[in-house]
Amino acid sequence: MSPSSTPDQSHLPSHDRVVPGSVNLPPAPWPRTAPLPSNPSAFGPSAIAAQTVTALNTALANADPAAVAALFLPDSPEAECSDSPNATATGFWRDHLVLTLQLRTLKGAGRIRAWLEGLVPSGHLQGVKLAVDESSAFRAPHVVGFRPAPGTGEQQVEGVAFFLSVTGPFGSGRGVVRMVHTDAGWRVWTLFTTLEALHGVEEARGPRREVGVQHGAWVGRKSWEERRREEVEFVSPDGKETGPEVLIIGAGQAGLSIAARFKMLGVSALAIDCNAAVGDNWRKRYAQLVLHDPVWYDHMPYIPFPDSWPVFTPKDKLADWFEFYAKALDLNVWMSTSLSSCKWDDTKREWTVTVNRVSLHDGQVQARTFYPKHIVLATGQFGKPNMPQIPGMETFQGDMLCHSAHFAGAKQSGNGRKAIVIGACNSGMDICQEFFERGYDVTVVQRSSTCVPSSPGVLKITFGGLYEEGGPPVEDSDISTHGWPSEVLKSIQVDLTRKMVEHDKEMLDGLEEAGFKTDTGPHGAGIFAKYLQKASGYYIDVGGAKLICEGKIKVKQGQEVVQVLPRGLRFADDTELEADEIVFATGYGDMRTIAKGILGDELTDKVGGTWGWDEEGEMRTLGKESGHPGIWFHGGNLAFCRYYSRLLALRIKAGLEGFDDRA
Repeated sequence: MSPSSTPDQSHLPSHDRVVPGSVNLPPAPWPRTAPLPSNPSAFGPSAIAAQTVTALNTALANADPAAVAALFLPDSPEAECSDSPNATATGFWRDHLVLTLQLRTLKGAGRIRAWLEGLVPSGHLQGVKLAVDESSAFRAPHVVGFRPAPGTGEQQVEGVAFFLSVTGPFGSGRGVVRMVHTDAGWRVWTLFTTLEALHGVEEARGPRREVGVQHGAWVGRKSWEERRREEVEFVSPDGKETGPEVLIIGAGQAGLSIAARFKMLGVSALAIDCNAAVGDNWRKRYAQLVLHDPVWYDHMPYIPFPDSWPVFTPKDKLADWFEFYAKALDLNVWMSTSLSSCKWDDTKREWTVTVNRVSLHDGQVQARTFYPKHIVLATGQFGKPNMPQIPGMETFQGDMLCHSAHFAGAKQSGNGRKAIVIGACNSGMDICQEFFERGYDVTVVQRSSTCVPSSPGVLKITFGGLYEEGGPPVEDSDISTHGWPSEVLKSIQVDLTRKMVEHDKEMLDGLEEAGFKTDTGPHGAGIFAKYLQKASGYYIDVGGAKLICEGKIKVKQGQEVVQVLPRGLRFADDTELEADEIVFATGYGDMRTIAKGILGDELTDKVGGTWGWDEEGEMRTLGKESGHPGIWFHGGNLAFCRYYSRLLALRIKAGLEGFDDRA
């Protein structure tokens, strides 16, 4: 039985629900391996890697898909259905733009062979060359235990892992191979290849950086500031209006990361944002907002955070960093600017767009028309706030009733005041904690269940070994992380979640005793699966859990709000709670809810769903065609923006350079 999308999930418990329209792939079975020699030198990881890469290169050069597929774990009748109790492991090839300008994950030797057979006429196979990367201990071939925490009675899965240098028909990149030892010998379990540079297109950095000045005496020479102003205003040296090849809508981490990639690739791009200043999308959030992911995971492309940066970044500090980032990289950004109209010309393969730019000096609106080839919607991972419409909202007589997106902060002194927060995930729990710290009597309304790992547990268990102090370069950690096919990554997360539950047992037991329901995510794969597949339903504990366990934050569990009263809320069980302030931390729609307001219903209806996995385990729409030519989506946390910005920029640059025609 093949995986299918999930249009109706009403019968599922909340922790097993995923983004509507996406595919809830089960965890992959672990390989059944033969014992390794007790002495690693007896089989030599480097020799195994060299033999395997030589065999792959020979088969690819000969355009022999069958020979390539034979190097992977073989298929079995049960391999098609990973959640079958009799399922056995199979091989995977995850390819990001190397063999085709697509993001693909091929599961099973049969599918890998069929995919490669389809590429034989193009000559792409002969253009692929792999080499073992031994430039560091982390990259070089080494013995590794692939399972982070086998369960009781389960065995460790040991094998060999190594990084690759990759050359393909479109450019060069890197990859990673994970191999296991079977009764039939060494086999490739997972192969990952990802594009990092296009042939003939080099990034403008290092030895290819701009000189910055032309020495000598030049009559009428313009200063750097004058030339920079012409660039950012899209005006030619002779005063004529020009325009970008790519219009980016949004100037948060998504917009800035893709703008930076375009800058280095020589693609003319303009990012627009309705906020007044770069970083305002973070500055305007609630006062105590701090990133829950650590600094080692959050670096932006090209300019990493300094080594004095705090582990967890406060939102205003991040906002200031974004403002610096845009200036340091000379990104073209227009703030206080919105898209007024857009129309696609299918003959010219370009857009006609009009943007309205508000002057910060006099409030005057300037309209400019551009003709970009592409529009990138980088308005964030989420869409519009999900603000429920509940009877009686207009009758509320308290001081505040809002969505968490518009929560500016609690009053400095909340003594004697009551607050209710509907929603028990990151934003909701952060806001509850702020209310408590300001002296409020606060209640959190938890309608279903929440995946709750502790922050120390996440640092140690989820990110440990990759994104940590003294860890590998962040680019290597990204290759390692994205090198796992989603089904295998989910299996790893099941192990890690089991380990996390043990680590956080006291906290989780206390939450349950307080009436706060916890879960372990889709298929028990924890917070990572919840983020990738649902983008909600989790809280990384930074203090709120202890307050619940101690009764300092009260819990109303399992009941929907049915009416807003003048001074509180009524629930489905006919109970009532008083409140002076009410915050709905009820999440957000997907990216398309923002797209509708920008592009209109007709265009938006032509694009596919965003976030969650497709049937191969690739993120829907990220770095991929949207369903309408010239429209692309980009978003996610800082780490996702870092990785996927490169893929999207390369994909668009390839099209601008005519690589698609040579595919």
